[in-house]
Amino acid sequence: METVTKELRSRRDPERTRHRILTAAQKEFSGGGFYGARVDRIAQAAGTNERMLYYYFGSKDRLFLAVLDHVLESLKADERSLDLTLLSPEEGVMRVAHFLWDYYRDHPDLVRLLNDENLREGKLTKETTDLRRIVSPGFEALTRALDRGKQAGVFRDDVDPAKLYTVLSALGYYIVSNRFTLEATLGVDLSDPAEARRMRQMNTELVLSYLTHREPVMAAS
Repeated sequence: METVTKELRSRRDPERTRHRILTAAQKEFSGGGFYGARVDRIAQAAGTNERMLYYYFGSKDRLFLAVLDHVLESLKADERSLDLTLLSPEEGVMRVAHFLWDYYRDHPDLVRLLNDENLREGKLTKETTDLRRIVSPGFEALTRALDRGKQAGVFRDDVDPAKLYTVLSALGYYIVSNRFTLEATLGVDLSDPAEARRMRQMNTELVLSYLTHREPVMAAS
């Protein structure tokens, strides 16, 4: 009787039920990874049952993809707040960089979920085109700032926006994903606010130095 009642409630308010399942699944997947996550625990935490979970998402694979899509959509929504209109090109690029670094620090679940999917060589994301529709407003803002900097002659003219966005992401992502091993092996505690500020300043200087360096540095053969 209780199971029937839960199903009736879920069907009457599908969006609320779906949101509860996504929230519970995000916590479960980010905590134990795809293989460690259990559907029964997700259903219980969402206040529903496994039958309804499969009704809304079809499979554990599809639920994981829905969670990944959800956290990436949240990143995209926050990126829309980036307004670089009144900033210089240098300030604009660094506004995007600092946004990304802060976002990864404040949303470790996103880092864990992406780590998990990459450890499995993108198995699930390769099977769907859903995530490809996510065009980053941050990337678009960065591209515009770079174009303005090139036109003004303050940036070198061979900067690839996609590669720079990748580097900016990596500078923030790595600190979050590897912070425990960095502390254990190098003694760098990036959870210490003072240490994190110093790392942020160094990364800022590295990015600006690259953007304003006129001649490419030749890689060692």
